[in-house]
Amino acid sequence: MDKQKKREKNLKLSIILSILLSIIFIVLILYLTVTPENIKEILEKKIRYEFFVIAGFLNFLSWCTWGLRLKLLANATGENIRVGWWESIKIIMANLFLAGITPSTAGGEPIRIYLLRKKGMSFGGSTASVLGERVLDAVFLLLCVPFAFLVFKNRINMGGAIGTGLTIGVIVFLIVIFLFFYAIKNPIKTKGFFIWVDKKISKFSKKKKNTFIDFINEEVDNFHSSMMLFLKQNKSAFVLSGFVTAVMWCCAWLIPSMILMGFGLPPFIVESFAAQVFLIIIIMMPTTPGSSGVTELGAGGLYSVILGSTDSVAYIGPFVLMFRFITYYMNLIVGAVFMQKIFKSVTSFSMDKIKKYGDKGNSNAL
Repeated sequence: MDKQKKREKNLKLSIILSILLSIIFIVLILYLTVTPENIKEILEKKIRYEFFVIAGFLNFLSWCTWGLRLKLLANATGENIRVGWWESIKIIMANLFLAGITPSTAGGEPIRIYLLRKKGMSFGGSTASVLGERVLDAVFLLLCVPFAFLVFKNRINMGGAIGTGLTIGVIVFLIVIFLFFYAIKNPIKTKGFFIWVDKKISKFSKKKKNTFIDFINEEVDNFHSSMMLFLKQNKSAFVLSGFVTAVMWCCAWLIPSMILMGFGLPPFIVESFAAQVFLIIIIMMPTTPGSSGVTELGAGGLYSVILGSTDSVAYIGPFVLMFRFITYYMNLIVGAVFMQKIFKSVTSFSMDKIKKYGDKGNSNAL
């Protein structure tokens, strides 16, 4: 019981910290970029609220396409259980809350695995579906990185703070991608490498040997078997899911352009897509809960480069505010509603729920 209370307390702290960091950095950006004269100018300019509504709809559409992808991957595992599109969308909505308060949005993955198992899928099948999503996202972003650099090469001083940060982020991202595919091809060597690293680190630790090696073995095996399932048995479903992945990200990446148009600015669609590629890579780095603060600074820095060419720097603060409201706070609110509906609490979920739930379990929780 004490362990459960401690877990819930930590989760509550993550919620508070992620929201607090986001608010602090939004206020900071507004303070640094908006003057009283700018406020008067923005208020006098006709704001097109319909574009903000379209941006919100695009966010919802990205959830729907995400749900479609999860449905395709789940039904491609060869199990007798068929997951419907609306059921998948509800799983996605439920995962939004934990994804928004954990570094790298990693908290959403256990939720998706758990709820797929609640629909009757095996642990292997549900894990394969979620890990398949991770790989498709990584591959799509990898293909987009050259495009993003091409668009920004003459806009950013690669020796400056923003350029250096982006370069480091992309290098780390590429290393992770390499490890992904290396784990698929050489699971035994991958496990051996991580076990070797763990042994080296444990020499400097006073703690007793924990279950980290077992965790490594389980995760690498799951990843390897999941990818082999799709790449050898269900290539067509995996390819179709890849197309849906592209549509999903395009829906999400159109949101900033709609917000810019709402403020009466050009949409900068190409530049905005490139900025979003870099921003997603930054968000994927395990930094703060929900990448709060990091996302605001990243969006502010990238779009200051874009808007700086049109003398519209004063709109950076309002843009970041609307961008985070639609893509972050909207997700948190919807995610909290579905978490409360399914688990009767927004802080009660833990990894133990996945471990304790048997492969034969089935429920109508959704």
